[in-house]
Amino acid sequence: MSIRLAIVVPCYNEEEVLPETNSRLLALLTKMHIAGLTSIESTVHYVDDGSKDGTWPVIEALAKADSRVHGLKLSRNRGHQPALLAGLMTVEGDAMVSIDADLQDDVAVIEQMVREHIACAEVVYGVRDSRQTDSFFKRNTALMYYRIMKTMGVDLVHNHADFRLLGRRAVEALRQYGEVNMFLRGIVPLIGYRAATVKYDRAERFAGVSKYPLRKMLTFAIEGVTSFSIVPLRLITLMGFIVSAFSFAMILFIIYGALVINAVIPGWASSVVPIYFLGGIQLLSIGILGEYVAKIYLETKQRPRYFIETSL
Repeated sequence: MSIRLAIVVPCYNEEEVLPETNSRLLALLTKMHIAGLTSIESTVHYVDDGSKDGTWPVIEALAKADSRVHGLKLSRNRGHQPALLAGLMTVEGDAMVSIDADLQDDVAVIEQMVREHIACAEVVYGVRDSRQTDSFFKRNTALMYYRIMKTMGVDLVHNHADFRLLGRRAVEALRQYGEVNMFLRGIVPLIGYRAATVKYDRAERFAGVSKYPLRKMLTFAIEGVTSFSIVPLRLITLMGFIVSAFSFAMILFIIYGALVINAVIPGWASSVVPIYFLGGIQLLSIGILGEYVAKIYLETKQRPRYFIETSL
């Protein structure tokens, strides 16, 4: 059984690595076609997420050189998730593989993904076997993030990013999710179709620089938490209960100190400590509430998630 495979590659300022990426992906398509896994109509689709370098001219040149290569140019930079979604919602195929352009994900694993799909897996996750290529800081913060998300009840696939295969049924199911702020790593497991995983070793970036500095990583982490968990809101209630209990205990301590041991500085404990403590709790609670209110505000606008300027 052979399938029509579409490989979706979101790109942002990736002109240095694209020729090598394209070469490896086309070689893989040829290999899988010879093995009878994919049809001759299988394609590669690059989604230019408003790049500021020569990424789009490179994509145009690659498309002219091989009919299997196609491109989508978004009207402006919208971020990795909208760019990836634009590709998934636009291109055709029996199955789609999403992979970043930097060649850190093992291209060869796509063949195993296709075999799992032919064996009836509608979703196939690419899972990192280890994090040896990450820095100490990134490795440990990533592990902590997965633990926090699991504690909050968010169903994430451990050590999985956006390297995955989706069958046509899964893509059509994904189309029904109407969130403006899409967090695909959390949404895809909600689809619920039969899933499989393939493990691989993540390599160093082939060329260029990382497009995910610490600021974007933190923003992405917050997006994931606020999109799929109401635990932070419930923690505010819990903190309110704890503060109330602490305040009540403090009142008893002040009364005891004043009436029994006469060792309380007049006015200090009853004013300064509660002000600082309650002030910090209130500011934290307002910040958490603000994140959820902002998300509601953005969702109610129902603005388009992307616009495609050019299609090759």
